[in-house]
Amino acid sequence: MNPDLEKYRPEFSEGGFWTKLGKIAKSVGVKLVYTALLLFYAYKRRETPHWARSIVLGVLGYLLAPIDLIPDLTPLIGYTDDMAVLAVGLATIAGYINQDVRTKARAKLY
Repeated sequence: MNPDLEKYRPEFSEGGFWTKLGKIAKSVGVKLVYTALLLFYAYKRRETPHWARSIVLGVLGYLLAPIDLIPDLTPLIGYTDDMAVLAVGLATIAGYINQDVRTKARAKLY
């Protein structure tokens, strides 16, 4: 791994995902969190191909990254770029979102 990026490694772990999601959940709303959960659980499925998992990693990585196109300083404006990236990622891998993925995402959400 690139030494300059090594300091961000904890942000890109499963633990980092849950920590970040917990911190932003109230400010970003249910829709963004649910979308992130759908992507996460689709990634965990064995049947999800490598190319789709790569997209999920990129999309969730963007959500977790401390650097954004639009800084996440304000809840409404700051997360619009994150929601757009999540929506495109979800649309791209939608064929791998099955009922099991939806059930797990809803269970974690509530």
